[in-house]
Amino acid sequence: MVLGFTHGDAQAPGAAQAPQPADNPIDDTIVAGDSDADTPVRKLVSWNEYEGKWFSIRGGGGFLVDYAAFAQDDASKQQVRLDSKIQLRDARALFRGKLKLFKSRSLTWSSGIMYNSPTHTWQFRQTGIMVGVPELWGSIFVGRTKEGVSLNKVMIGYAGWTMERGTINDAALPILADGIKWLGYSPKLHLVWNAGTYVDWLSYGLAFSNYKRQTAGRIAYVKFLTPEGGDLLHIGLNLRYGVPANGQIQLRSRPEAYPSPYFVDTGKFDAKNTKLIGPEVYYRNGSFLTGSEYYFQKVNAESSGNPWFHGGEVFTSWLATGETRRYNIRGGYFEQISPRHPVFEGGLGAWELVLHYSYVDLDSASIRGGKFWRITPMVNWHMSDHVRLEFNYGYGTLDRFEQSGRTQFFQTRIQLQL
Repeated sequence: MVLGFTHGDAQAPGAAQAPQPADNPIDDTIVAGDSDADTPVRKLVSWNEYEGKWFSIRGGGGFLVDYAAFAQDDASKQQVRLDSKIQLRDARALFRGKLKLFKSRSLTWSSGIMYNSPTHTWQFRQTGIMVGVPELWGSIFVGRTKEGVSLNKVMIGYAGWTMERGTINDAALPILADGIKWLGYSPKLHLVWNAGTYVDWLSYGLAFSNYKRQTAGRIAYVKFLTPEGGDLLHIGLNLRYGVPANGQIQLRSRPEAYPSPYFVDTGKFDAKNTKLIGPEVYYRNGSFLTGSEYYFQKVNAESSGNPWFHGGEVFTSWLATGETRRYNIRGGYFEQISPRHPVFEGGLGAWELVLHYSYVDLDSASIRGGKFWRITPMVNWHMSDHVRLEFNYGYGTLDRFEQSGRTQFFQTRIQLQL
């Protein structure tokens, strides 16, 4: 089954109708579920697909297991207790397909169910319907989805260059929301964008639902610097306005290690609304990719002094085996690596070297959530389209509780997906 298709007649440089070769640097397709609906380039099995007269369906899933060990100085031990641990990071089932109701426009659907290990429950992930609307230069999605703020957040975690997103990203940006989102692309203007509005009617009380209602969007200028599209520049701006649920908000984040407790945490405090702005810049030159995102969030909380929080990240990635991380021009994000020579076909797989730095500051006005920075060199071994191993070392400093504690992180992850 092929889920890829284009909206309208515009084609990005080097784009092709799906399925596309693994070394194509640009993907010109988008379906319901955004990056979560991207399928591996190579098929592992075919029994999970059905192509019928009226609809198609593909079943898939993912599985992540993490191991983390820590080395702390005395100040860090007084701030937070850390124990070596193996922990299930993610287990999910994904279903997606196409509804063949209209000849003139595309109609796709997606549904995901994920196991939430902290609460030991199953929850719906990106679930909804997307309709192609060429008249609006894109598509409209209705359902549960990612808000669209942050290129790194829009990407599925399985495709990221790091194990976890930056600390400010997890602290300030919810992973999902229920509402309606417009995704658009203008090749003539070199612009890709999304804008949406969301409410918590169906998600109230769920772990990711911290807001009663919110409006969010992102616009990016994307310039292909070579005719085939291998070199590109992405410059974007993110905007977000939200009204916290129950009139309270809490920003907190783990130190990019899921088996760890939270390092920075504002605790809950009264707030009327939040306003967020953040630039993002990415540059890809073949096997090299570098990028940065930075966010500023203003909280309307008079009793706490109307605090400002901020933070960001910068990284560089090099695929030593020569692959290029593909860019999805319709969604404005990068996709997972497809090795040129998978291990299970007698090759070396794809080897990716990454250097990542992140910073978060949750100290402002009367709020003392802490400051934390971390630098992380790591290696990703993409054995195939379906198996990935990750190894990283991190060094970080936490300023909180009137102490500055230093921690070393030793982490590995196994990733399986279908």
